[in-house]
Amino acid sequence: MRWFGFGFNAFGQIRVQEGLVKDENSEAVKEVKVSEPTELSCHADRRGCCRKPAQVRASWSRTACLHFDGDSRVSLAGFGASISNQCCESGGCTDAFITESHLTLAFPDRVESWDLQKKDKTPWSMEVPSQAGSSAVNLPLVPGGYVALKLPFFRTLSPQLQAKSLALGGEHATLLTATGAVYTWGQGSHGQLGHGGLVSEEEPRTVEALWGMPMSSVAAGGWHTVCISDAGDLYVWGWNESGQLGLPSRGLRKASQQKSCQQGELHPDASTSICKEQQEGEKLEEVFISIQAFPALLDVSPSCEIRTVSCGSRHTAAVTTTGDLYTWGWGEYGQLGHQTSVSSDEPQLVEFFREKQMQVVDVVCGPWNTFTAILEEDVLGLKNTTKSPT
Repeated sequence: MRWFGFGFNAFGQIRVQEGLVKDENSEAVKEVKVSEPTELSCHADRRGCCRKPAQVRASWSRTACLHFDGDSRVSLAGFGASISNQCCESGGCTDAFITESHLTLAFPDRVESWDLQKKDKTPWSMEVPSQAGSSAVNLPLVPGGYVALKLPFFRTLSPQLQAKSLALGGEHATLLTATGAVYTWGQGSHGQLGHGGLVSEEEPRTVEALWGMPMSSVAAGGWHTVCISDAGDLYVWGWNESGQLGLPSRGLRKASQQKSCQQGELHPDASTSICKEQQEGEKLEEVFISIQAFPALLDVSPSCEIRTVSCGSRHTAAVTTTGDLYTWGWGEYGQLGHQTSVSSDEPQLVEFFREKQMQVVDVVCGPWNTFTAILEEDVLGLKNTTKSPT
């Protein structure tokens, strides 16, 4: 597995190279934007062995990479990584969850949560029932509840929910049950709960619009939510100010139109009447969506099903079953992977991976950046050359 990153990199959280984050004043760390997908380098362990990341978890200023070869450790990059790496010395971890303040690690027998802002390196810890095994922990879910973004960090959940996975947004939570039902709660001011209004919910409430359609995966952004059905369809709801739902955004369309008109002014042969006609036509025909309070079906790729999806603060990324990556939403830091800082309210294929014949299999969004996993070349080659017996 090879991981690539692109987008916000002001703290060196993308270019995980030896010595990069040791000096936060270095020129490499000051490279705020990484527009082109860049492969994350190996992490050298104590014995000097190069270990590639198997999974990536991201917060705004930090990245946690899980290495499952050997004794299963976590390496950190980004803000204060040289100090916070002290909490990753224990091997054997099976999952990780990182925020701006805490790093939570799951082990077969326990869960530890380390405060990254304190010098006292004594973690909060809880035991995992031995009969449950390591598969019982799917962070941020923990036995009996979940690890929240703000105090109190441990929140209880009713066992009747039969939680399968949990996604935490900026101010809301989205839970997927074992039966494929979706529950949301928290702040609802931007329609991110999917209940049809802007009212907040203190307790988990089922998203009734999805009732009867089993979901296989959920993701939550700053103020938007996305889920994948068992059939591979994508449903979106919440805030669409930056086009993060993949629906028409008035702000983005206006910005694009103004840019086109400005380019026309620079070129005298371009008629300004075209801009006026576009503006008048937009008022009559275009329907803009600022807030989508109910789940809406989004057609990302007409011929493909969606394998996995992830949400940043104001952008979204999805991987199809054919190994293509599509992104949309806010792109100021290059987090859409199109090697520009242009935002988009329509899902667009990230050409970089297709041009290099790379098959994307996973995607993880940080608030302002994106990380993708591709299959190794030898694995792809073996798959492509294997023939069924005749």
